[in-house]
Amino acid sequence: MQSHWVIGRLTHWGERDAIVHEQVPLSYADLCRLVDFGITELQQCGIQAGETVAICGDYSPHACALLLAALVNRNIIVPLSSSHESQWDEMMNTAQVQHAIIVDRNGDYRTTAFNRSLDHPLFAQLHDRSAPGLVLFSSGTTGKSKASLLDFNSLLEKFREIRSGYRTLVFLLLDHIGGVNTLFHVLCHGGTAITAGSRSPDAICAAIQTHRIQLLPTTPTFIRMLLISEAIKRYDLSSLEVVTYGTEPMPENTLAHACSALPRVRFKQTYGLSELGIMATRSRDARSIWLKLGGPGFEHKIVEQTLWIRSASAMLGYLNAPSPFDSDGWFNTQDFVEVDGEYVRILGRRTELINVGGEKVHPSEIENVLLAFDNVGDATVCGISNPI
Repeated sequence: MQSHWVIGRLTHWGERDAIVHEQVPLSYADLCRLVDFGITELQQCGIQAGETVAICGDYSPHACALLLAALVNRNIIVPLSSSHESQWDEMMNTAQVQHAIIVDRNGDYRTTAFNRSLDHPLFAQLHDRSAPGLVLFSSGTTGKSKASLLDFNSLLEKFREIRSGYRTLVFLLLDHIGGVNTLFHVLCHGGTAITAGSRSPDAICAAIQTHRIQLLPTTPTFIRMLLISEAIKRYDLSSLEVVTYGTEPMPENTLAHACSALPRVRFKQTYGLSELGIMATRSRDARSIWLKLGGPGFEHKIVEQTLWIRSASAMLGYLNAPSPFDSDGWFNTQDFVEVDGEYVRILGRRTELINVGGEKVHPSEIENVLLAFDNVGDATVCGISNPI
């Protein structure tokens, strides 16, 4: 079987630690052996190139190795985390999953085959390219989860250039674009992916202290939880160099407090969507939520204060919804933004705008004001209908 350039990259890192799971390190050489074993397992189960494979579970060396094995086998991979277990059947049906591999925390797994054919026309595009695929589901906060089908090779292309590898805590799960991006950023650059027992503030801070974590990819909500819990005062976080945050707007007050609480840490805002991939960003300065978007493979434009993006790694389309791209390949993110020269400030989804007597107000603007008060730990603003 023809290998994949990612496996060649992993082989290059030799005896470095690739993954630390439940306090046990696994070298890149051992990970490659697990991948070889996983490829053999896929073949013995009769899983052919181009077939859909759900990998169900959370981070473990075996789950990661099976994902990499399915990549080499040119499968269409559907990662499903245990937190969405109640939705697995529905998701597998939407993604036309033909094989499911359920992996527990210890690495034990079982495989189930389903009698399904791939009749969605988007799958044919991957078959024509002989490319592996990736299916990611949206969070479903605005209705039924949408299933994005991506060309996995296109998504990984940006990792070919070798950069610095960090000891990274894998916070976002594998069924999230941020989790997939984190895992491959770590492995392709020779870093170490480290799991924590849970995603509570104390568990995360304890993992940073114990494993000398350098990079924490997380969310503004979790950063607020860290500040409110004061867990950062109970642990030695001196190894931490970078905190990246995304998935939702960052309140300016939260960022200011975080920078003050962790003055040696560089905070970096990220931006990406399941439909497009993760794009390069550059903040105006360490305490600013204004950022510059761009980088190879991405273009953006602002139309009526709404962010539109065109991406070389964009999905082929939704499996359960109409295509959201216009005729020129632009995707409306629905994110409401302000512009200052070459920098933008993301306020949040345009659909969240509140009409107050004809004045358009975004909840994040009011939340930022409320969070500035010392006696307010957290705040959420939403609109309610007015009888007038």
